[in-house]
Amino acid sequence: MAAAALQTARRQLLGLYHAALAAVDGRRRVREYLREAHLVPPVHVVAVGKAAVPMLQGALDALGPAVAGALAVAPEGACAEHPSGLPGLRCLEAPHPVPDERSVAAGKAVVQALAQIPPEGSLLFLTSGGASSLVELPAPGVSLDALREATRWLLASGLPIHAVNRVRKALSAIKGGRLAAGLRGRPALHLVMADVPGDELASIGSGLVVPHGAADLDGRGIVLPQWLENLVAGSLPPAPEESFRGLRHAVVASGAHARFVAAHRGRRLGYAVQRHAEPLVGDARQAGVRIAERILASPPGLQIWSSETTVRLPPTPGRGGRCQTLALAAAMVLAGSPDVVLLAAGTDGRDGSSEDAGAVVDGGTVARGTLAGLSPEDCLDRADAGNFLEASGDLIHTGMTGTNVMDLILALRLAPTDYNSLLGRKGIHEVSVDFEANPA
Repeated sequence: MAAAALQTARRQLLGLYHAALAAVDGRRRVREYLREAHLVPPVHVVAVGKAAVPMLQGALDALGPAVAGALAVAPEGACAEHPSGLPGLRCLEAPHPVPDERSVAAGKAVVQALAQIPPEGSLLFLTSGGASSLVELPAPGVSLDALREATRWLLASGLPIHAVNRVRKALSAIKGGRLAAGLRGRPALHLVMADVPGDELASIGSGLVVPHGAADLDGRGIVLPQWLENLVAGSLPPAPEESFRGLRHAVVASGAHARFVAAHRGRRLGYAVQRHAEPLVGDARQAGVRIAERILASPPGLQIWSSETTVRLPPTPGRGGRCQTLALAAAMVLAGSPDVVLLAAGTDGRDGSSEDAGAVVDGGTVARGTLAGLSPEDCLDRADAGNFLEASGDLIHTGMTGTNVMDLILALRLAPTDYNSLLGRKGIHEVSVDFEANPA
């Protein structure tokens, strides 16, 4: 009886996760915002990031024939979903998370697109996470090979995202607001899907068209190897203030929106809900232990976090990313617990080096993986949580989701009275949700 109820609870957490994804879909959020934006046609659109294509689709839904031309830069495979039939509509693909020649070509294409936009009409710039690797023009004196080596070091370092992006800005000719020089102060609307703690615009996609102070563009002051310290020493100055004169910025989707929807649906299922405004940060393995201990010490109910943790990678990492690391570390603490289910997944559908979004674990995860001959401690030490979670049957696979608003962590502790009632529940019903003015 308890096992059947636990399986229902696992399905419910997956339902909450998918409901949150649908609510912060890039197409939906941009479309809804632009219906009230009153942009002057013709409108020229530039979209960059993991959600570039859905965000562009949302703009086309809302603006229709007012769009005179558009350029999207998206991850590999995303342009297959690109809308067609509109003259002047282009989609370029580039790699993530390490830039290559395609990233530089895309950076040049964006600069050229901005230069060619006529003075009449409106400019719409759409940004989502992932833009840091998708578009790039290395700063003078920084080779593409050096930039790639620096990116690999940063991704393996365990540094928080704001520090990683400070170094990226120091190595770039367009990041840190420098791309805005191509706007020449003209009116422009910048819509953003926020994938960093605090929805900090200067850090999302390394802040391509967001004003920066000189200190935020200086990678020095962060503990770096000497070769990388030497690279960042010659960083370019900020873009002139007049570059941003006509820019308006708006966050159209964030982790707060995803948490709000998950909480709303959780309450409809009858659970007491605790929605944490502060995101989980720091080492993913430690965060997994910390929240598992908290769940076991808490009363029954649903707890919800956004997350931007880090993983320090060994020289030859295995499969998985920060969500799978957090989930497996939590599963070790939860081992044997009959009443807890935890989901940790990226909202973009991809976690670290794997094609999986994350995992949903319970008190039997460790036992199931161990039966396959794997050690959870060894897998965590080797940054190989994904292989353990595949063996335990706990991985989540979504493919590209069309959004990117930080990772989502859902933890459900059942009350004794939940077991019988869960068996009669069929899941989550679709309902319309209006976001709060401040959904944190």
